[in-house]
Amino acid sequence: MAAPAPGDPRAAASAVLDELTGNFTYGARGAGNGSLSGAWYRRNQKYSHLRSAQQEHPRPCFRSVLWWGGVILMALGETGNFAAYGFAPITLIAPLGCMSVTGSAIISVMFLRENLRASDLLGMTLALAGTYLLVNFAPNITQAISARTVQYYFVGWQFMIYMILEILIFCILLYFHKRKGMKHIGILLTLVALLASVTVISVKAVSGMITFSVTDKMQLTYPIFYIMCIIMIASCVFQVKLLNQATKLYSTATVVPVNHIFFTVSAIIAGIIFYQEFLGAAFLTIFVYLFGCFLSFLGVVLVTRNREKEHLPQSYIDFGNVPGKQMLDKIQPDSSGLSYGTLPDGSDSIKSPSGEKKGV
Repeated sequence: MAAPAPGDPRAAASAVLDELTGNFTYGARGAGNGSLSGAWYRRNQKYSHLRSAQQEHPRPCFRSVLWWGGVILMALGETGNFAAYGFAPITLIAPLGCMSVTGSAIISVMFLRENLRASDLLGMTLALAGTYLLVNFAPNITQAISARTVQYYFVGWQFMIYMILEILIFCILLYFHKRKGMKHIGILLTLVALLASVTVISVKAVSGMITFSVTDKMQLTYPIFYIMCIIMIASCVFQVKLLNQATKLYSTATVVPVNHIFFTVSAIIAGIIFYQEFLGAAFLTIFVYLFGCFLSFLGVVLVTRNREKEHLPQSYIDFGNVPGKQMLDKIQPDSSGLSYGTLPDGSDSIKSPSGEKKGV
């Protein structure tokens, strides 16, 4: 078949298709690499801390090569995740966070010798199936995110109504959290999700304007770029603060799936409203996309459910074979017991070599 001429409409269509494919490829790869690098980071950090705890003279974590390897992986992953927003829609990037959870489960089995449960296998399968549907049925759009484009969306009536509702809900939940002392996980993670929707909007705007500056025309001289940078940093800081409160009150196995679901839903809504990513999409495409989200959510829940809280090995003092001393048990019982910090029953008196009892 002869190649289309430069002025042929087929050439223009082919160029658009190539651009779409490239954007999706780079975006999905960036998000996937970011999620998997984050998984490697968390497992690597845990492995580093476990090894340090088992050493006779533990070193500070920042002197560990493994710890620094985890930090580097985290930096690479977040860089890839940030860059992905400049190439692909939010509705594609945000749900791929399920790869981080499934990746963590696989790495835990391989390197930390954790048990692989049947629910883990089922959850990973569902998450991978959902990811496949998400990648193939996410909106096929390409957007050149320039400063003028961001300004146009920023003052649109859809975004204005969305922000008014979001601020209203945020203030109501914050009132119940601060004034009424309500610490329910739903309230905390809804606050995080509301902030996350603003974060993904600003992250895509900043990443898109940087990409546009590199490939086309400089956009970093516009005030909207720095406004979005401030919004991005501020919303991230408050998200971390609220997430820390949630992890202190609830187990990680509870926080991770709920936060993933809330974050993904809020990010998808933000992408649809601000960047109009599903504009003109067919009903079947939207339905299959939502079904893919549901499968990924279900997979994350199955992987994280009933995860027992793991503790580092508990140290205790053992007298061993000391001449003239008779010990009935370890001097330091399990920290979860009621007798923690006390001698075992019956050991308040010990026998001397002469056979006389002496109080301790």
